[in-house]
Amino acid sequence: MRKIFLAALLVLSVAVTGSFASDMPEKLGITYVKAPLNIPSIVAKYNMTFEKAYEGVDLSFPEITEGPKQTAALAAGEIGIASCLGSTSAILAASEGLDVRIIGIYSRAPKAFMIVVKDPAIKSVKDLKGKKVAGPKGTILHQLLAAALNEEGMSVKDVEFVQMDLSSGANALATGSVEAALLAGPAAYKALTSGSRMLRNGEGLVDATIVIATSEKFAKSYPKAISKFMESHKKTLDWIKKNPDKAAEMTQKETGLPMEGVKMMTPWYDFDSSISKTDIQELIRTQNFMLENGLQRNKIDVNSIILR
Repeated sequence: MRKIFLAALLVLSVAVTGSFASDMPEKLGITYVKAPLNIPSIVAKYNMTFEKAYEGVDLSFPEITEGPKQTAALAAGEIGIASCLGSTSAILAASEGLDVRIIGIYSRAPKAFMIVVKDPAIKSVKDLKGKKVAGPKGTILHQLLAAALNEEGMSVKDVEFVQMDLSSGANALATGSVEAALLAGPAAYKALTSGSRMLRNGEGLVDATIVIATSEKFAKSYPKAISKFMESHKKTLDWIKKNPDKAAEMTQKETGLPMEGVKMMTPWYDFDSSISKTDIQELIRTQNFMLENGLQRNKIDVNSIILR
């Protein structure tokens, strides 16, 4: 009778709270992106932070660096958490009906995103009129270019915008194929230490917000897995504050940058993971940029894709 009673309690508990197995998934993919200078991700990798947090879970850390591929993987259930996703990609995917939800802010780094030039004759953003500018379309860097031109009463239509990734853009600038390149992180540092200079960065224009994202389906199925990620991420941020030199050594080793470069760029980044009203306002500005430039078809309520 006692066994029957305990079995009945077990069935009732499962019926009320859900299956015990749903506390954590058997497998969990968490994206790993180290560029432009994602110190928390690098430190978590070296300290095996998530492996310790998700004991018993089969973890994988796919290096999916392109935003659209990350959001597609989230929506398809191929990964559970996109640890570092451009806000432009998150908003665009959600506007197209993909299941993408923001659970935190990864970073804000207006100083790290910049327009870089080499020609000494180009002294201001106004001088970019009619010039070739290389950069990744539909990204924070593209938004920076639009905002910088708008500040001078111009638009992206006033320049010859050429779609290129960061490394290709940096090479094109170095060889003179383009007059300006939209760069960030190590690519920007290498260009600046090789004869190029910053024309304008994101200060006062864009916060360059990178988010942490999941899918609503995953969050509802495995809420503990989400909270476990955010707890572990915050522990990493605390560790970095207490061990800045060790964090810099890990970052230098992982990126191949000189220590001088790591120490120069680290202060450019704000890794506070909490979502503030200012962050939401920036996400709304990002959506407006994409709508105005024909990069997004459907307007959404930005607050509707944030899971608190």
